[in-house]
Amino acid sequence: MIVEAQDGVGAPDALQRLWTPHRMAYIKREGESGTGAGEGQCPFCRIITMEDAEGLVIARGGTVYAVLNLYPYNPGHLMVVPYRHVADYPDLTLPETTELATFTQRAMLASRRAAAPHGFNIGINQGSVAGAGIAAHLHQHVVPRWGGDANFMPVVGRTKVLPQLLAETHTLLVDAWNELS
Repeated sequence: MIVEAQDGVGAPDALQRLWTPHRMAYIKREGESGTGAGEGQCPFCRIITMEDAEGLVIARGGTVYAVLNLYPYNPGHLMVVPYRHVADYPDLTLPETTELATFTQRAMLASRRAAAPHGFNIGINQGSVAGAGIAAHLHQHVVPRWGGDANFMPVVGRTKVLPQLLAETHTLLVDAWNELS
């Protein structure tokens, strides 16, 4: 829902706000931890207890897994996540670090096979001040990019248009990932 600033409240600016209150439940779980499948737990720890399609898991490895981002920047935006609930990159073990890198490479290859992006943004937001929505559980973003994907909607309208449903993206990437084996 797009809402203009309320009269007399706050300083007016030229920006419209796209309110997404459904994200608050996701954001509030950021600092929580645990290893079971209970409510109020880290979403990345909860995902590993779900069936792959329900959790949007693309592939599972020995120490990490690849999962679609529930709030993608672009179609095919996925994350590589250690199973272990760890917040800081230097705290990863050597096997976790190695598999995180390998899964990132495979994510790029699967994305190229499924959707032919022109490039990628790859990175880890380390800590909430650096933009990590779930800072307590490290995760690396792999975001496919296409020429012109930053069109007038996010630039002028401050709205992101995603032309593909997550379930469709999930199927395409799982198929492409499996073809790489």
